[in-house]
Amino acid sequence: MEIKCIITDDEPIAREGLRGYIEKINFLTMVGECEDAIELNNLLKTEQPDLLFIDIEMPHISGLELLSSLKTPPKVIVVSAYEQYALKGYELDVVDYLLKPVTFDRFVKAVNKVHDLLMLEMKNQSDEFVFVKSDKLYKKIFLKNILFIESMENYIIIYTGESKEIVYTTLKQILQFLPEKTFLQVHRSYIANVNQVKAIEGNQLVIGKHKIPIARNSREEIFNTILNSHLITKA
Repeated sequence: MEIKCIITDDEPIAREGLRGYIEKINFLTMVGECEDAIELNNLLKTEQPDLLFIDIEMPHISGLELLSSLKTPPKVIVVSAYEQYALKGYELDVVDYLLKPVTFDRFVKAVNKVHDLLMLEMKNQSDEFVFVKSDKLYKKIFLKNILFIESMENYIIIYTGESKEIVYTTLKQILQFLPEKTFLQVHRSYIANVNQVKAIEGNQLVIGKHKIPIARNSREEIFNTILNSHLITKA
C-alpha cells in the first residue's frame, strides 16, 4: 500500500528531518513540500495526498486553522514544538501529535497507525454496498462493482459489469451515498467510479466497454483528480 504524503513546516531543518524519515519507510511517498499553510492550501487544489505532516505555528494561517477549514481532510499527523495545542489537534481528529524534535521510533509508530487506519478503511470500502429499488425489487449492489451512473431525467441507470439497474432518483441524491474519493461527477449526466477508469480518450472516459463524456468546464479538475495520484509519465 502506497501512502502519499505532504510536509508543511516553515522550518527548513524540520522539513529536512521529516523528508529523511519518509525516505526510510517504503510505503510512504512524498508528493509535496510546503513552507506554510497557504502554500499547502494551494497545493491541495491539485494534489490528493493520503497524509499530511503539518506544523501549527506558521506565518499568516496556523496549521490548525487550515485543517478546520478543510471539508474532507486527509489523515493528519501534527508535528509541533508546542504541547499545548495537542487537545485542539485531537478535536480535529488528527491521527497523532508529534513533539519536536521527533525521534525516528516515534515517527514510525505514528505512520504505522496511519497505515493501519487506511488499510481498515480500504477493507470496509470494498465491502460497502447500497440497496436500490429496481423492477419492484430491492437489489444489493456493491459499490466496487459500479462502473458509472447515468442520469435520465428523473431516473438514473447504474451500470455494473453484469447489469444495468434503473432507479427512480437523481444523481444529486445518489451522490450523497457514495464515497467522495471514489465516485466523481464528471458531467451533469454522469458519475464515474474512478477505480474503473481504463483510459482517457480526448474528452471521454473509457470505462469497461463504455465511453462517457467529461464536462468541458470541469475538465482540468477532473483530469487532476484522476491522473495526479497515478500518473507515471507525461507526454
